Order: sequence, then C-alpha cells, then structure tokens
Amino acid sequence: MNPELMEKLAEEIQKVGFKTGQIQGILFPQSTCDIWDQIYNFQAREDDILVATFPKAGTTWMQEIVDLIMLNGDVERSMRAPCFVKVPFIEINPRPLPSVESANAMKSPRLLKTHLPIQLVPPSFWEKNVKVIYVARNAKDCMVSYYHFQRMNKSLPDPGTWEEYFSAYLAGNVPWGSWFDHVIGWWKARDKQQILYVFYEDMIEDPKREIRKVSTFLDKDLTEEVLDTICHHTSFDSMKDNPMANYSVLPSFVFDHSISPFMRKGKVGDWMNHFLVEQNIIFDEEYKKRMEGSRLSFRNKL
Repeated sequence: MNPELMEKLAEEIQKVGFKTGQIQGILFPQSTCDIWDQIYNFQAREDDILVATFPKAGTTWMQEIVDLIMLNGDVERSMRAPCFVKVPFIEINPRPLPSVESANAMKSPRLLKTHLPIQLVPPSFWEKNVKVIYVARNAKDCMVSYYHFQRMNKSLPDPGTWEEYFSAYLAGNVPWGSWFDHVIGWWKARDKQQILYVFYEDMIEDPKREIRKVSTFLDKDLTEEVLDTICHHTSFDSMKDNPMANYSVLPSFVFDHSISPFMRKGKVGDWMNHFLVEQNIIFDEEYKKRMEGSRLSFRNKL
C-alpha cells in the first residue's frame, strides 16, 4: 500500500481511536455509527455474493475460498490485491480502506463481507435475493480468537484482561454484539433466504467437502483438480504465508502482529488453553440457557 494511503489511514485511526457507539443496542465502532444510514441503504445487486460471520469465525478463510471459486481456481488472479481490498467490508469506515464507497464502484459480480447480525443487514440484500454464505464457529474458540484480535487491532477497544473480556463477551458487550444472538439469528433465516450456513469446525474437518458445498451453492461446477488447488491455497499454512491474506501489508499502528498475529492458530479447541475450570462452568450454564430450543449445535473439539 502506498505511503500516502498509509498516512491517511494513520490519521483516521488516530482520530477515531477506539471510540464506540451503538446501533439498536449493539456495540459498533463509532465510525460505523457515523455513516449508518449510508450502510443500511446500501444497494445490493442480484449477482452479489455476501460472506457473513460473527467476528473471528473464519471470515478471511471463506473470502479466499469464494474468490478462488469465482476465479475457477486461478491462484495468480486471486493474488491481485489484499483480501480487504478485493472484498469490501460494507459496514466498516476507517477511510481510506474499502467499504461502502468502494463496493459501489466495483464491477459485478461483487464479493462482499459483513459481520452484521441478521436484523441489521441492508434490506436490499433480501430484495435482490443475494446469495449469502454464513460461517459459524463455536463460541469458545470464537471468544479466544476475538480476544487476541482485539489486542492487536488498534481500531477496536482494548479488551482488557482475559477475565474482563470473558464477562464482556458472554454478556454481548463486544463490537458486533452477542455471539448467541448472531448465530441463532442467521440460523433461523437460513430457509427464508438464499443462505448457506457453514460450520468452521466442518471446514477444519474436511475442507474439500465444504469447498465443494460452497461451489455447488454458487452454481460453479469445478473439477477435482481445481478443488484441490483451492484447498491447498486456502490451507492455514498457505494463508499464513500469503501477504494478500494475512494482513501483514497493514502497518503496525493498525494491526500490531507483534502482539498477536492476525492468523494465530486456526484450530478447534484452543479455548481449552484459556478457559479456567470455573469459567467453563459459567459459560456452559449460559450457553445452555441461550441456545435452548434453537436446534443449533456446535463442536468445541474434534
């Protein structure tokens, strides 16, 4: 990224800092709240593809998979730009990073990204019957990953201690709100809209199976060779070494990889290295209460 762009980004990060606001009682970066009308009135197109997740549930992984599916496995073309340039994050607003404005200027078909809970998604996505791929990750691993992400992401609030963050996350007092409300809301909508609901743990278990599922959903008939290419290029090790996917092109005043790398572990069950016994008991009690009746189940380990 050029120096002028970096300077503008630095000014914006320093100006916005870690200020937050609320939309319908949900915590968001203040910069998102400042342009909420523009975000909510975003005009989707019929051939858009939207990757939706709660933060740290495999968003970048799925972005790269979908991009390669759309490119029929052309790895060279997939390296054309950093992931955050290729795939506008529609509700983020740390200018000059791509968001609504850059999405509006993109040619179709567009690949877009959101962390919005279902009730806040711009209505045009449903009016245009856009295909959405929602990735859900088990709450415990999501919490751990989000904690470390907030530590290194200078445009989000400092998460405080692990103990403080544990309580905040469980109560939904983190940017983009409650994990419980998020995954359940999207789950309930999956049969009403064109939503493919994918589980992170399934992607870890058998990536080729899940990539094939996504390609079928997108009406792309890919050969086994192309599927293998996508599997290899979107493996954790490949993406961790890929500057177009690992956010290493961003300066440390935005993402400080010395605190925690953006791509940290990519495993199922890392929560066991963080949760105290008493925290696990508290979490499981809240989980049972919040998930009751949803018919939605996750695997916390493989």
